[in-house]
Amino acid sequence: MSKFILSAAIRGAHKIVDKCAAKLDEAVQKYGENQEISYPNTAYFLPIIYSLMGAEIKTLKDAVPIMNRCKELLPPEPSEKFYLPFLGPGLDAGLATLFAEEIYEAIRILEQPDFYYFGEDLIEKGAEKIWAGPADDVIMRKRGVEFVDGTAPGFAAIVGSAPSVQEAVDLVHEYQTKNLYIFLAARDIEGKTSVAEQLLEGGVQIGWPTRIVPFGPEISAAVFALGFACRAALSFGGLKKGQALRNLLYNKDRIFALVNPVSEIPDEWYANAAGAINWGFPTITNQDIPEILPTGICTYEHVVSNVPMNELAAKSIEVRGLKVTITEVPVPVSYGPAFEGERVRKGDLYLECGGGKTQAVELVTSKRMDEVEDGKIEIIGPDIKDVKEGSRLPMAVVVEVAGRAMQPDFEPILERQIHHLVNYAQGVMHIGQRDIAWYRFGKAAIEKGFELKHIGALLHAKYHQDFGAIFDKCQVKIYTEEDKVKEITEQARKIYAERDARIEGMTDETTEIYYSCTLCQSFAPSHVCVISPERTGLCGAYNWMDCKASYEINPTGPNQPIEKGETLDEKYGQWQGVNEFVYKASRQAVERYNFYSLVHEPMTTCGCCECIAAVLPMCNGIMTVNRDYSGETPCGMKFTTLAGVIGGGQVTPGFVGHSKYNVCQRKFILGDGGLLRMVWMPTSLKEELRERLLKRGEELGYPNLIDMIADETVGVTEDEIYPYLEEKGHPALKMESILA
Repeated sequence: MSKFILSAAIRGAHKIVDKCAAKLDEAVQKYGENQEISYPNTAYFLPIIYSLMGAEIKTLKDAVPIMNRCKELLPPEPSEKFYLPFLGPGLDAGLATLFAEEIYEAIRILEQPDFYYFGEDLIEKGAEKIWAGPADDVIMRKRGVEFVDGTAPGFAAIVGSAPSVQEAVDLVHEYQTKNLYIFLAARDIEGKTSVAEQLLEGGVQIGWPTRIVPFGPEISAAVFALGFACRAALSFGGLKKGQALRNLLYNKDRIFALVNPVSEIPDEWYANAAGAINWGFPTITNQDIPEILPTGICTYEHVVSNVPMNELAAKSIEVRGLKVTITEVPVPVSYGPAFEGERVRKGDLYLECGGGKTQAVELVTSKRMDEVEDGKIEIIGPDIKDVKEGSRLPMAVVVEVAGRAMQPDFEPILERQIHHLVNYAQGVMHIGQRDIAWYRFGKAAIEKGFELKHIGALLHAKYHQDFGAIFDKCQVKIYTEEDKVKEITEQARKIYAERDARIEGMTDETTEIYYSCTLCQSFAPSHVCVISPERTGLCGAYNWMDCKASYEINPTGPNQPIEKGETLDEKYGQWQGVNEFVYKASRQAVERYNFYSLVHEPMTTCGCCECIAAVLPMCNGIMTVNRDYSGETPCGMKFTTLAGVIGGGQVTPGFVGHSKYNVCQRKFILGDGGLLRMVWMPTSLKEELRERLLKRGEELGYPNLIDMIADETVGVTEDEIYPYLEEKGHPALKMESILA
């Protein structure tokens, strides 16, 4: 490491550790050593310390030995003749910096609980709070999935303030178009402004939904970015606390992150940059500082400087070794997944379609080859340019596809993609699907020339890119005439009903081919999800039809056909062919598992699951909790804790991950007694599944089953909910022992 950089990093580390140690001493004196400290709603305590050192920091007393270790890690402060030709002392100083800053930020949260907003909301200019603070585990798992499936190839941590507002906007915008997350921390050396504040001044929405996350105003907030990366390794990679080397290597190889200081760099920033290099995260800057060009810990160079602002994103991606694939989509606005969470507010609204204000419907249907003209886009009725600002229109988006490999089963797969693909257009917001779609078009998009034809253009381009293997031609018709929209809506509803009946009618017994999903193995190497007609993927994103379509589209992809073979256990759902596939695909880590049980050798679980079910022995039943519920549960663990315990591709008897939809499928834990074992779930999940729970309860002979299931309003312990179950006569109490 350069003499100058190494000296600056060590000096900065001494300053930070001294500051944080003084803060800890002050907090102990003020609150007492038994005062609890934490980051809100996480099972990973202070995640960098937890993941690398294995220490569970629960109180100020727990933090004292860690702070002492920080002091031990610090090399001597450099003198004029100081020189070491290797990175070791700087890396140690960097780790000491990060450990100390995690404690510092935990004390800040203790003393100023309202300093961070801890949410996933979008922040706009004039907002009272703009600093997000550490992500809770719900956000981390939800967003971490995007690093699993490749929609987010990595993140750029930007510190300081850009030379101008426009340069800040341009840098972040380029990262967005490359689909990266942008993590922001620290005002400039004078404390005047930051990239986060510059973006707000430039009219850019920031927050988790747009992948622009303003962690905090001090450099210490950089630990939230590195903590996010550490938790991803623990949650999705199956790593354990204290596995420092494995965690660092995992991040180097799988979490493609980098650091961009964009204003004058004080010693404290050098210390944090030295810490980031431990993870293989290089520093690329516009500032005039010495470079560290040889490879070693990072994939390529460690520090690259004097990069012009308009070249910074491209150079950073190159140095980090990211492989970014961008498809040109013929629309006049920026396009990519980073814009999916953007909101078009009332004050920015030009045109609205659907959303209860008017009727909006979407339909993908297959036609004969001679009925489709590839690339043809028709607008039947008024276009955007034909209406005034603030107008509303009905709308029907009809996509007609044709191809020798096209099958009716693929239609809903293509149709479901409309939501994401339209949302990728900057300034266009899409909510819902089928006949409850809702479009909002922003003024800025219209000013750039966006028209309804561009919906057809982007669908045509992306369908060919993503699904070209299953069709040859695609044409789009967009209707905005009220009578015609009503007519298409009625036609679409009949088709929706036919589709639902076709899928609902499939059973595991009558299907000889199941499908694998190994998409999450990039984070959980031993996890193998096997999907059948009556057991959807635990992430909720894939059902049997989806996997079939995926295999047709990409025969070498993560969704492979599995001949289930000989039935080994009909009750619990175990087949010879499935076992053989799982054993091989899990790299011999998992020999077998059951489809229909959480008590006996359940399926592996990864961090992407929508829900986790657990046995409640006292109640002779089970509970389930969805990731959106952050409260306590009767099994004694929150969702975040459960996911940490059973995630990573493990078979954990008594627990299993599953999708929301799976709860009401007929084979849900059938070997353990099925849905009649369900004694507790959060209110929000009950309401979301209400109609399906009512229907399934009637099928099982308990039409009021939904009312028999306890929730957090009844209690969050088995002792609290048991009297309720007795009062309601819950069937689980009369069934044979679930542990038999």
